[in-house]
Amino acid sequence: MERMSTLCYIEREGKYLMLHRTIKENDVNHGKWIGVGGHFEADESPEECLLREVEEETGYRLLCWQFRALVTFVSGDGVTEYMHLFTADRFTGAPISCDEGELAWVEKGRIESLELWEGDRIFLRLLAQDVPFFTLKLVYDGAGGLLEHRLHRYA
Repeated sequence: MERMSTLCYIEREGKYLMLHRTIKENDVNHGKWIGVGGHFEADESPEECLLREVEEETGYRLLCWQFRALVTFVSGDGVTEYMHLFTADRFTGAPISCDEGELAWVEKGRIESLELWEGDRIFLRLLAQDVPFFTLKLVYDGAGGLLEHRLHRYA
């Protein structure tokens, strides 16, 4: 089975807006800190999905964003997910409470100390290095352990 999703790291004053996934019990991301995003709805483009998910989860409307990577997740449960990774640094609106967890602005230097997926650590380091665009394949076992990763950087 294949799925497509978006994930966005919204930047402000040296911080990323992070979502601590704590509300849904049967959530593969439960307890993890991730960016903001979600799965495509029918007939959506990556940008349409990005804008909808960010507004639904945060209350913010993005004004400027960058497509940074395409990340392929292969999991032990037979699902392959193609995640479109974005960063954004201009937005309007007022924050709302999120029904998936707690939103918090976290200093970029503190991100590594959070409970993250191992693959997220890899692409967050690449974002910190300001790699313009890359593809990353992450292969996980059924228990959430990272088995391998393959990176391709584009100039």
